Amino acid sequence: MPSAATILIVGASRGLGAAMAAGFLGRGWNVIGTVRAGSCTVLHELAEKHPGRVEIETLDIDAPDQIATLRQRLAGKVLEILFVNAGTTTHDQHARIGDVATEEFVRVMVTNALGPMRVIEALQDLVPADGLIGAMSSGQGSIANNETGMREVYRGSKAALNMFMRSFAAREAAHPRAMLVLAPGWIRTDLGGPDAPFTIEESVPLLVDLLIAKRGVPGLQYLDRFGQVVPW
Repeated sequence: MPSAATILIVGASRGLGAAMAAGFLGRGWNVIGTVRAGSCTVLHELAEKHPGRVEIETLDIDAPDQIATLRQRLAGKVLEILFVNAGTTTHDQHARIGDVATEEFVRVMVTNALGPMRVIEALQDLVPADGLIGAMSSGQGSIANNETGMREVYRGSKAALNMFMRSFAAREAAHPRAMLVLAPGWIRTDLGGPDAPFTIEESVPLLVDLLIAKRGVPGLQYLDRFGQVVPW
């Protein structure tokens, strides 16, 4: 009997990341999930419910040395899917770009754009040719669709992530793999807030199914949770 496929979810302690881990476990996959150092998380609870199928790694995506150490710990692993789920925003989401403190700008950009790409660059060789590399973007990262403004630093960070993934895909064109940046929609999480129209329970199964379906389909796509193309 073939061994189960493995997904690494970077940022799986709670919210969308933990729900995605549960979704993949329910479909027979093994999960490696990263959490920040600290207390017990939802991922730890999943590990107790699914003995032998969940590995928990500690990672702060903002710390390059921790990314390098993670790469060393994962040496020899095969990741059918590598998915980076990272997201933060400014304390004042309505702040105009010219009013945002430099430290706030840097914090959001590092977590949402630079950190994910550092992880992908470091771990990409663990993903086989028929695997998939993905990152959680946002519909707010679409430049073409931005007709309302608001959440300016967050929008900019996700647009930057999209551009960096385009650059990465172009650079790796000689060795094409499936690559996705996902726009999950406005979901009720700590980041999305209580006013978001969609729940984790109705959104995550669509994301999980989409990632599995797109595995092995070469090329970079920017898709929503229904598999529809989002304009760059």
